Amino acid sequence: MHVMIFGCGYSGTAIAKALAGDGVRVSGTTRSPDKMDVLGQNGIEAFLFDGETMEAGLVQALADVTHLVQSIAPGKADPLLRLLGEDGASLLPSLEWIGYLSTVGVYGDHKGAWIDEETPCVPVSGRSKERLEAEAGWLAVGRQRGVPAAVLRLSGIYGPGRNAFCNLEKGTARRLIKKDQVFNRIRVEDIGAATRFLSEHGLSGIYNVTDNRPGPPQDVIVEAARLMGVEPPPEQAFETAELTPMARTFYGENKRVSNAKLKAAGFELSFPDYPMSLAQLWQDGRWRG
Repeated sequence: MHVMIFGCGYSGTAIAKALAGDGVRVSGTTRSPDKMDVLGQNGIEAFLFDGETMEAGLVQALADVTHLVQSIAPGKADPLLRLLGEDGASLLPSLEWIGYLSTVGVYGDHKGAWIDEETPCVPVSGRSKERLEAEAGWLAVGRQRGVPAAVLRLSGIYGPGRNAFCNLEKGTARRLIKKDQVFNRIRVEDIGAATRFLSEHGLSGIYNVTDNRPGPPQDVIVEAARLMGVEPPPEQAFETAELTPMARTFYGENKRVSNAKLKAAGFELSFPDYPMSLAQLWQDGRWRG
């Protein structure tokens, strides 16, 4: 088994760790030469990929890749789909399974209602529209190649090194209040485990990879502050807050995302809700990463 993770960043590294084992070769790409050593330290055979061209070593490595995970944001077009083009079969002759990391942002705004994989997608942001197009492209590749292709729609990602504790420690945590706003989240280790589960079972189609408990974002800050024994930042009205355009688009989407399909397939979350997950991060001391 040879796993290749394109865009092997925070989630990709968690996937690599979840899939690692005896007889498993794990490779990953990065844009930055500076990150090559970090991947190597995590047991990942590192390759440079700038989204434009593939170096000879990467092309050679693709020859025996059995499991492909694509985590690179598409931009105007998915860079890997574009490069594979008509040569996909020759570049990846041993392919057995495809995983594409997408986002629950493709659903758009549903006014706080519960949604699932059958809910029509009405993406708001340009990047979510691009993700939706890339999803269709990878599902089509799976059909053309006759291999399972799974789309993992991820909610807000957090875990060691990226969480409310870190933000409180840095002084960047904000308790923004927007009436009735809720978000789902997903612990990064559960992304890795879900990818392993879907690949081991040869599953295809669309799956929401998200926790059991959508909730107001300010509640997460309050819970983390309670565990740390510090005062949470003061409440601030969303309407008066200075936010980046990207942050503001997140608050423009309000929905409760169901993970029932993934659980019905047999997957069990290790971190099903943020209170227990934050407690575990704090107790084991790995919250800084």
